[in-house]
Amino acid sequence: MAASTSAAAAAAAARKGALTDQRFSELSPALSPEVVEALDRGGFQRCTPVQAAAIPHLLSHKDVAVDAATGSGKTLAFIVPVVEILRRRSSRPKSHEVLALIISPTRELSSQIFNVAQPFFATLNGVSSMLLVGGLDIKAELKKVEEEGANILVGTPGKLCDIMHTDALEYKNLEILILDEADRLLDMGFQKHINFILSMLPKLRRTGLFSATQTKAVADLSKAGLRNPIRVEVKTEAKSTSKDAGQQELGPSKTPLGLRLEYMICEASKKSSQLVDFLVQNSGKKIMVYFATCACVDYWAVVLPLINSFKGSPIIAYHGKMKQGLREKALASFSALSSGVLVCTDVAARGLDIPSVDLIVQYDPPQDPNVFIHRAGRTARYDQEGDAIVFLLPKEDTYVEFLKLRGVFLTERECPANTDDVIPQIRSAALEDRNVMEKGLRAFVSFVRAYKEHHCSYIFRWKDLEIGKLAMEYGLLQIPSMPEVKHHSLSLEGFIPVDDVDITQIKYKDKAREKQRKKALKRKAEEEAQNPKPERKRAPEKPEKPKRKKTGKQRQSIQTKEDLDELAHEYQLLKKLKRGDIDEEEYEKLTGFGDSDDASNLDERKEKGNKTQKKLKQRGKCKGGSKKFEGRSKMRSKRR
Repeated sequence: MAASTSAAAAAAAARKGALTDQRFSELSPALSPEVVEALDRGGFQRCTPVQAAAIPHLLSHKDVAVDAATGSGKTLAFIVPVVEILRRRSSRPKSHEVLALIISPTRELSSQIFNVAQPFFATLNGVSSMLLVGGLDIKAELKKVEEEGANILVGTPGKLCDIMHTDALEYKNLEILILDEADRLLDMGFQKHINFILSMLPKLRRTGLFSATQTKAVADLSKAGLRNPIRVEVKTEAKSTSKDAGQQELGPSKTPLGLRLEYMICEASKKSSQLVDFLVQNSGKKIMVYFATCACVDYWAVVLPLINSFKGSPIIAYHGKMKQGLREKALASFSALSSGVLVCTDVAARGLDIPSVDLIVQYDPPQDPNVFIHRAGRTARYDQEGDAIVFLLPKEDTYVEFLKLRGVFLTERECPANTDDVIPQIRSAALEDRNVMEKGLRAFVSFVRAYKEHHCSYIFRWKDLEIGKLAMEYGLLQIPSMPEVKHHSLSLEGFIPVDDVDITQIKYKDKAREKQRKKALKRKAEEEAQNPKPERKRAPEKPEKPKRKKTGKQRQSIQTKEDLDELAHEYQLLKKLKRGDIDEEEYEKLTGFGDSDDASNLDERKEKGNKTQKKLKQRGKCKGGSKKFEGRSKMRSKRR
């Protein structure tokens, strides 16, 4: 049975700040002077709760499964034990003998871990380290590994598997394995890679599993890859800051202690104007804005600099479809800024430690609710403070209660009513540049399709989307013809079309692209002139199949049903006559005898009605009808 512990005491000591009173130099087992000196040079004297809890356990030859809020200092919580464990080895390792393995889900996170660890790896004599991530030539890396070897590997599962399928390195003496962002490792489909890596490693090792969210898959991995692990769980206490309640503790929270979370509810048609207003108000800050898709990032990265109130502010795009070199350049540029805006997707939601981020804006809520706290955790890291806000549509307000149940507490921010409308400026930009118009259409379509994939589909119901208002939010000139709009009755209310505009005549501002477009149009026109499309021939109408003659039994069944329907109708009229609801004259008309003056006809109809009643009783359709009639007659006679 797995042992369990909690860092509640450390967390309680940290309520007034993100750090505990525990110093690195006073940890037990004690750290080596070289490691303490490297920590001092980096400005780390006191431990965070997760560091104070995890480091001693790993140094005491125990496996740990750590569940701590994002930005809580998990990276140092495993780098320090890795270095200390290798320092305590009595013999110098061989060049191709792997002693430590650190696995993370993304290239950026692996690179970040490797760079953070360099001052600590430098304290190890005769120990080499290597970063193995995708995007680089496998042959060149394999050649480097064979020539130089490595004792510490930091990388992504795919690239590590590529290296482990060769005989370039030895793993039988591995001392420690670290799985960082374990839940993300499994979410991204690395389960087979992780299983293969575990099969190549000795069972007698120390293992650390670090994650900000614990899932069933993480728990299963913990059972498979860890031996009798100690569970380290660090949570902060959320506090309500509402005016009515004052400061009231709400319970354990999964967000960093210095993080203030807010939400704003606004109409779709006003959402982009609210975003611009919010960014202008916080123009001196370092801000990350999250969008749902790569196409949305590309669009808003082009549109935002064109807004008059936002011109001159640095806007940097960052998403998963960018080439690796461009992504690294964008990340380095934003990290170096003191103020600016990074528009990004969830590829920047986890693991990235970008310095001094002041504000997180979740313009589109994430598809996976687990990603919410990872996005917000890009600010208020370590012992700093930060703010985060999520924009919600009126029909998405239950998302706030949903997050509350998951230990994420938000306070409402009122939606300003007097913001400047930026839609005319966006539409004007689209009319002047075809590039803006096309990017807007792609962003709109990608957003609607991403909205359909929300994990919380009972909150984010795509069939409730107000497409008209949404198209206004994106500043579209027309609503695109897409299946989701064509075949479903989505609301087009709120869309104001642009009059007298032929979108086929809108040109690119880039002259080279416009020249290329005109050539393509000319070529297409020539091809159509040379090879005119043949008129579609109507498919010959299929001759009607001769109707099959009904059998005698079928004809009898149809006739019987018609007779019964007629009898039932006549019986209902007779009941109305007996109750006094209709008089004899109306009865005659309704039964088709209204033009006859023969009194005997009425008696005949009554007699027929009585026969009808008997027949229906026999069929079981008028069970108890006569008794009800007699009961009503007695009641009437008593009243009289």
